[in-house]
Amino acid sequence: MNSVLHTEKLCKSFSSGGVQQHVIKNLDLDIRKEDFTVIMGSSGSGKSTLLYALSGMDKPTLGKVYFGDEDISALTNDQLAVFRRKHCGFVFQSIYLLDNMTVFDNVMTGALVSQKNSPELIRKAEELLKKVGMGEDSWKKYPNQLSGGECQRVGIVRAVVNDPQILFADEPTGSLNSASSRDVLDIFTELHGKGQSIVMVTHDIKTALRGNRVIFLSDGAVVGEYEMPLYGTDDLRARREGLQDFLDRMGW
Repeated sequence: MNSVLHTEKLCKSFSSGGVQQHVIKNLDLDIRKEDFTVIMGSSGSGKSTLLYALSGMDKPTLGKVYFGDEDISALTNDQLAVFRRKHCGFVFQSIYLLDNMTVFDNVMTGALVSQKNSPELIRKAEELLKKVGMGEDSWKKYPNQLSGGECQRVGIVRAVVNDPQILFADEPTGSLNSASSRDVLDIFTELHGKGQSIVMVTHDIKTALRGNRVIFLSDGAVVGEYEMPLYGTDDLRARREGLQDFLDRMGW
C-alpha cells in the first residue's frame, strides 16, 4: 500500500450541552506517500478535527488511524508525543514561536528533541533558514522583531528540520498578506517537489491549487476527491477552472 496514513471507520464526537456532536463519521481515508493532500470543506465540516486525528494531536472517539502498520490511535498520550516528534512536522495559522528565543533557537527546539546539538542538524538548520530567505542577520532576532511572513518561514523550517515523514498544515497562510502567502506556498511547493508528504487544511482556492489531491468534507464525511498534476506542470488557468468546477459541484 502506497499510504503514509490511513483510517478505518474513524469517528470523532464532542459533547456540547449534553448533546453529542458527531464531527467525523465512519471515515475511511488513505493519505498517500509523497502527495500534497488538501482538505477542504465548509466551516464546521470537520477539516481541522480530521487533521488533528490524523496527526495524533487528538484521539478519535471510535475507529483507527494507522501510520504504516502501526495503530497510533491505540497509543498513550506520552507515546503519541514521541510519535509526533519522530515522524511529524506542524505548521499552523498561529505560528507559536517562543517569544524569549531567537530565530535560530526556535528552529533548534525542533531539532534538539531528537539529536542534541548535532553538528549536522545545526548545519541543516542554517541551510534551511537561508533557503527560505532568512539570512544570518536575522538569526539572532526575536519573533517580535519579525513580520508575520518571516515568522511563518521560521515555523516551516522548525517543522521540517527533522525530515518529518509527513508535514501537517492548518490554514498556514490564513493570517498572511498575499505576498507572504505566495512565498510560504512556494516553500511548500518546493518541499512537495522533493517528495515531502503534506496534508493541509485550507478554505482558500489559491492555496489549494498547490496540492495534487483535494479531499472535500461535508458533515464529517468525504463527499468528493479531485486529482491534479504536480503544481507548475500544467496551465494555471485551466488548473484553477478545474478545481473551481469541482468545488462548485461539491456545493462549496
